[in-house]
Amino acid sequence: MTPMMRRNAAWLPSVFNDLFDTDFMPRVNATAPAINVKETDKAYIVELAAPGMKKEDFNVHINDEGNLIIKMEQKEEKKEEDKSTRYLRREFSYSKYEQTLILPDDVEKDQIKAHVENGVLTVELPKHEEQKVKVSRQIEIG
Repeated sequence: MTPMMRRNAAWLPSVFNDLFDTDFMPRVNATAPAINVKETDKAYIVELAAPGMKKEDFNVHINDEGNLIIKMEQKEEKKEEDKSTRYLRREFSYSKYEQTLILPDDVEKDQIKAHVENGVLTVELPKHEEQKVKVSRQIEIG
């Protein structure tokens, strides 16, 4: 009988783990969702791809510095209940993401709206309506 090798057995010496698994080189399997920012005449629109996420998984707010903070967190535990079987492994899923966006000066911060539809978080950032000021005037000659 030959011993079974673990599938994820480390084939590199541990010194390489110390070199590559640091804060300077984050793990490769950590991915950030795709984000789009569009501009129209009346608003900026931020779209964040988040398949499988529900609106309860998001937190969108403006911080003290006036920046838009988008946080999402999803924790899921997959359990299979079978009293006749003893499980040696259970799978847990956890994802967390945070993005800070510096808002332009022309955003109406008290009118920001957000919604989730078809796996996409959409945040609408309305612009201030510009007051067109008439610049014609008489200039006195001194």
